[in-house]
Amino acid sequence: MARALRMFAWLMGVACVAIGLFHVIGGNAAIPGESDAGATLDSLGRFFGAIFVGYGLVWLWAARQSPVPARVVRWLAAVFLLGGIGRIISLAVHGWPHPFQVALTVIELAFPPIWFWLADADERASAERAQNLPRAETDTPTRPMDR
Repeated sequence: MARALRMFAWLMGVACVAIGLFHVIGGNAAIPGESDAGATLDSLGRFFGAIFVGYGLVWLWAARQSPVPARVVRWLAAVFLLGGIGRIISLAVHGWPHPFQVALTVIELAFPPIWFWLADADERASAERAQNLPRAETDTPTRPMDR
């Protein structure tokens, strides 16, 4: 489970950074069916793309920690879930978006429960490894120069 969490966090980080950069660089062209949305939405999309890059970098930071911090994973999962809830609200208010956005909504609602479930896997595994290590004798020198 700890390995799955670390790999999932790494994959999420790389994907979010790539998607965010795509939106920063591409602007409206990065949004299916909205390439002519105008300057205001282009500005907004590029801004949120940069925010998504930051979100992805936090996932990458978390994946590099030992153990992967459960609290950070839970916060990142909650933010992602909130994005999915926002899309559901948009669907209720404005109707069905482009099919690609529907697929993203499914991902944004499906992944967070998995992350909540896996969140403390690496911390638990780390604690188990620590319990299984033999205790070091503190009174007995281990190196010849310490004797």
